[in-house]
Amino acid sequence: MTVGGPGGHHRGVDRERLREETLRAYQQGADAVVRLVERLVATLAEQVASVAARVTVMEAENAELRAENAELRGRLGTDSHNSSKAPSSDGPESRPRPKSRREPSGRKSGGQPGHVGQTLRQVETPDEIVVHAPLACRGCGQRLDEAAVVRRERRQVLDLPPVRVRVQVTEHQAETRRCAGCGVETSGPFPGGVEAPVQYGTGVASLAVYLNQEQLLPEERTCRVLAEVFGCPISEATLERAVGTCHAELAAVEAAIKQGVTEAKVVHFDETGARLGGKRFWLHVASTARLTFYATHPKRGREAMDALGVLPAFRGRAVHDGLTSYRQYQDCTHALCNAHHLRELTFVEEQLKQAWAKDLKTLLLEIKQAVDEAREHGLVAVPARAKADFLSRYESILTDGARANPPPAPTGKRGRPKRGKAGSLVDRLRTHQAETLAFLEDFTVPFDNNQAERDIRMTKVRQKISGGFRTTTGADRFSRIRGYISTLRKQGIPTFAALANTLSGTPPMPATT
Repeated sequence: MTVGGPGGHHRGVDRERLREETLRAYQQGADAVVRLVERLVATLAEQVASVAARVTVMEAENAELRAENAELRGRLGTDSHNSSKAPSSDGPESRPRPKSRREPSGRKSGGQPGHVGQTLRQVETPDEIVVHAPLACRGCGQRLDEAAVVRRERRQVLDLPPVRVRVQVTEHQAETRRCAGCGVETSGPFPGGVEAPVQYGTGVASLAVYLNQEQLLPEERTCRVLAEVFGCPISEATLERAVGTCHAELAAVEAAIKQGVTEAKVVHFDETGARLGGKRFWLHVASTARLTFYATHPKRGREAMDALGVLPAFRGRAVHDGLTSYRQYQDCTHALCNAHHLRELTFVEEQLKQAWAKDLKTLLLEIKQAVDEAREHGLVAVPARAKADFLSRYESILTDGARANPPPAPTGKRGRPKRGKAGSLVDRLRTHQAETLAFLEDFTVPFDNNQAERDIRMTKVRQKISGGFRTTTGADRFSRIRGYISTLRKQGIPTFAALANTLSGTPPMPATT
């Protein structure tokens, strides 16, 4: 029997019947009254417990909705300075450009003492000398044709010669001669690579590949440059054949670069989305300061990383942004990108108004400065007392962060309740403290993952200029050639000459250690 609900309202109760039962109980005696009261009390207790349970669930749901609302509001307040969004996604309505985290150095702008400048210097043997002699004396007007030269002032202009209106055409003629003795005719051989009645040479192909793969000009614009500047109108099909030849010649070089990356002590990993035939796919990078290896795959996570083959065999230190798939590789050690952490902490500080985030940003930058100064002085570790202080402050700040973001109440739903951006960040920085502060323990570990981000940035530039890839073949060709070009640039090897040699069948092999 339901006697009452919230607010004292009787629901589903026959009041007359209740009155009759009460009168009957009084007539039957005290025991009957006690039994009736006990039944009413038990029913009320059940209803109170039911209401309390409903209130608990509603409070948990309310907290979850508040957290979800805060997260959605936070998304509206994210841009490149407080998240991993690219600067190009900020848009014109974004906040003013954020202040740099770099502290003023106190030095004047411009080149610093000891900086190797790039000032133009005169050459000893110019290609052409043009003499400018005075015609008449500026004092009396007498002609100076036979006057003695007392000094010369030299000024040099470095410029490009006029571009040829058309390409240089070399005709190869293979003669056939008849032997006077036996009468057999013998033809002279054409040079290797001269196979068609009319074809472009290696110089044209090298420049086409250079413009398309290094300077990232789309195919149509590459062909237009060659036609308008060099009088060499090639088709997009010719350009694609040259790119395909370059790709094939670099197979062994790419394998050597990949092996060098796999055997390195510290390697940076990252991935970015792109479009392939109108569908999403992923371009992965594994790189060091001297080597770059790119590869494409339809997936982002463990399946792709296994297929690409670097991480399964890697035994060094993997630096990355914390994607869960990277942590699944347990045969190597890990280091997390603190540039990502600084952006996330900026979001918590500015959008959620939590002071601990600012304190931790300050601490991470202090540790970085201490590591940089120790390295500059030839040390291999930060002094023990300073290190202990850093670790203590780190723990204390994260305790404040955990206090500001207590675990949410259970909702009764399956799975763990959402922690929100701030709570998740606190948990991650606590759980992965060793990976976050790896740069403090080992000076060979960088503070951030900027190496991989710089290496992958040019692929995004290519995407902005030319859009997505039309075929898997095009994506694979770009990955191999671009990885080679990036490696050449890191090692100071001239790119254009290397591509020319590659198309001739002898690609220069960069150092792989």
